[in-house]
Amino acid sequence: MSGPVVPGGPADTDSPGCTICTRRTVLAGAGLAAVALATGCGSGRAQQGPVRVAVTDIPVGGGLILAAHRLVVTQPVAGTFHAFSAVCPHQGCSVSEINDGLIECVCHGSRFGIDDGAPLHGPAREPLSRRTTTLADGQLVID
Repeated sequence: MSGPVVPGGPADTDSPGCTICTRRTVLAGAGLAAVALATGCGSGRAQQGPVRVAVTDIPVGGGLILAAHRLVVTQPVAGTFHAFSAVCPHQGCSVSEINDGLIECVCHGSRFGIDDGAPLHGPAREPLSRRTTTLADGQLVID
């Protein structure tokens, strides 16, 4: 058997003065915010700092998807490299394939050019976000 519920007491979780439920709500919210910041939620970036890829790993006329870094790197012609966010601007899915000179998002069928990330087939209307690249010692460095 339980005793009477005292307003504002430990069993009164519906009371506006309840410190237990308020503390839980604040802690849960802070935890979710920390996870969102740590994973780069909404930014299209999964990590901080430069990413390095051997240029020999990037096929000419195609590219490479770096899922762990949420990046796609391409080499449309020999010696020309580009990097883009792998996050489709349509609804935030990750692009998943590179075929016939196109970066493809299989979620809804959007396709982007490997040379500029421009949308070539909808529903996406915006290009993939471009990332800065430099060549250093046989590696493509992506900022």
